[in-house]
Amino acid sequence: MKDDAPRPQERGAIFDGVKVGRPATGGLLDAGYTSLDDLPDDLHELLAIHGVGPRAVELLREKRGHQPG
Repeated sequence: MKDDAPRPQERGAIFDGVKVGRPATGGLLDAGYTSLDDLPDDLHELLAIHGVGPRAVELLREKRGHQPG
């Protein structure tokens, strides 16, 4: 069966300009996030998403200009 629903973003290794890896990109898209602006203020919440690990969260935080901690 063919899925004709448009995908908001490719499921490659890059999420909105950040190279977080294919599993993290897929997890973020499946959770409804399509850009950095969609992400929650507390990026640690993303760790609950399958495929999103600490490194992906760190890269997203750096891109948004947040300091760790």
